[in-house]
Amino acid sequence: MVALTQLKNLRSLNASYTEFNQQTLQLICEDLKFLEKLDISGTCVNDFNPLLNFSEQLTSLTVTDFKLTKVMASVIMQLNCLRHLDVSIANEKLDTSENSGISLILEHCDLLQNLVSLEISGWRDILLKETLEAYIASHPKLRYLGLVLNLVVFEPQFCDPYHENFNHNLVIAGVGSESQIKVTLKRHYERAGYVQKALYHLFQLTSAFQEARPDIFELVLPAMAAHPTKFGVQMAATACLYNLTRGELSKHIHPKLLSKGVNLTLNAMDQFPDEYQLQKNSLLTLCSDRILQEVTFERFRCAKLVLDSLCAFDEGNMNRMAVAICSILAAKVSTAETSELGSRPVYMRKLLAMVQSRVETKTSDITMKFTLSALWNLTDESAATCTVFLEQGGATLFLNVLKTFRGDNAIETKVLGLLNNIAEVEKLRNSLMLNSLIEELYTLLKSDLIDVSYFAAGIVAHLASDGPEYWTVNKYSRNEMLVELGNAVSQWKVPESEMVAYRSFKPFFPLLRREMDYQVQLWAVWAIHHVCTKNPVRYCLMLREEKGVEFLNDLLEDTQAHPEIRTISGQILQSLKSHF
Repeated sequence: MVALTQLKNLRSLNASYTEFNQQTLQLICEDLKFLEKLDISGTCVNDFNPLLNFSEQLTSLTVTDFKLTKVMASVIMQLNCLRHLDVSIANEKLDTSENSGISLILEHCDLLQNLVSLEISGWRDILLKETLEAYIASHPKLRYLGLVLNLVVFEPQFCDPYHENFNHNLVIAGVGSESQIKVTLKRHYERAGYVQKALYHLFQLTSAFQEARPDIFELVLPAMAAHPTKFGVQMAATACLYNLTRGELSKHIHPKLLSKGVNLTLNAMDQFPDEYQLQKNSLLTLCSDRILQEVTFERFRCAKLVLDSLCAFDEGNMNRMAVAICSILAAKVSTAETSELGSRPVYMRKLLAMVQSRVETKTSDITMKFTLSALWNLTDESAATCTVFLEQGGATLFLNVLKTFRGDNAIETKVLGLLNNIAEVEKLRNSLMLNSLIEELYTLLKSDLIDVSYFAAGIVAHLASDGPEYWTVNKYSRNEMLVELGNAVSQWKVPESEMVAYRSFKPFFPLLRREMDYQVQLWAVWAIHHVCTKNPVRYCLMLREEKGVEFLNDLLEDTQAHPEIRTISGQILQSLKSHF
């Protein structure tokens, strides 16, 4: 402390929450003749008398977390030059029932006339509004008053700008109004107790908001980030974030802000995995097209946390939101990441159990459709996920889905899309060689809905591509299915929109070999032509980068190839030339 006292020209000293003690205070008050600002919050000082040395020069005093006695208060009241005084309580464990020191300061309206800022937040016992009003009236320079956690903030003269006694020149930190809460979050975001109360009252206000409030959204984020392990803060914050982004409101908040909000929400989910309401709040926020489609965040981490939440709780609305989120995210993460997610048996069991329960009750609801979409996207280009799907009884279950929801085109499309993913994996095709499945496919090839017929045809094409020796079912022969496959593809009309999305064309290349049955080739070239026509920028580039052009040129040059195969191959190659 000798070094400190040698700083003779020091004007500002912050010794808060250090080993600063009474002896140290005595020394600096004797040696630092020019000191103007002092913060000794949370220290072991018990006698303020040395401060009287600064009575005509100290402009700012912060003594947070002191049990302010009348003796201490009497010393403070003699510091005539004070412009900023902070005697607040931040430590929630301190007893604030005895506030005689605060009362003494407020009762002496004629003292401390230079105060611009007075911080008395944290003193929970009710301060008499009459005393406070008189103090404010007698201190015309006062511009800021901290009253967080004190019930007096709910008095209309402090929270209602239309009240006749409301002081428009005074900024108040509290929880009694929107403006008070905003001030609290700005000035005291580092104080967990204040933040929790402010966010709780903010949540109640935001429930009625009809317009976007990016200003408030931005204030919640630092407070949320400052207290990642405080459940009360995270609980209230996640509730506020949902209210501030629900419906169309998120469209009026900048993506960078939304990104920060989402990542803080994920942190909360990670920190409190067993807290039902917090997890539900988080899912409510995340289940937004704007957020899932347009905002940058850790999608894999999000998908994992959402699946963890899905497995931890079994509640209808949470289940619906979780699978809706996963159905979108699974299509946006890398194939390695979908494999990591989908190959975890605990996730697969949960998703399949949700499908099973709806088969048993014959319920075709939105949750069923989201679950099927999630499984479809998780199995895309992922042999590991497809394997776990089969190991957990997925093939039999999905066959039952087709039988139970026959004619429900949306469900049929998703089921067939997933089975198509499995059929792309050579080593797993044998698991689909089931008479009952082939019988369903025979019928579905003739569906009037091209989406259904298309995916049924894809499964047949992949199963048939292994050759006659691997066709182990006897309900319909391989040749019979190939005839139906060719008939189906030949009758398709080009749909108006992009019907399917692919991560890669590589599963198609074995189907394009010269020696392959032309019906199999036909489905493959039709599929490639379709996506290259509907989304040429993406798929023409993909086809070129993956060297699919070589297969198409080979078919075009093969005089033995079916004329329709050569025609479509030529159209695809022409499309490539026009775009590159």
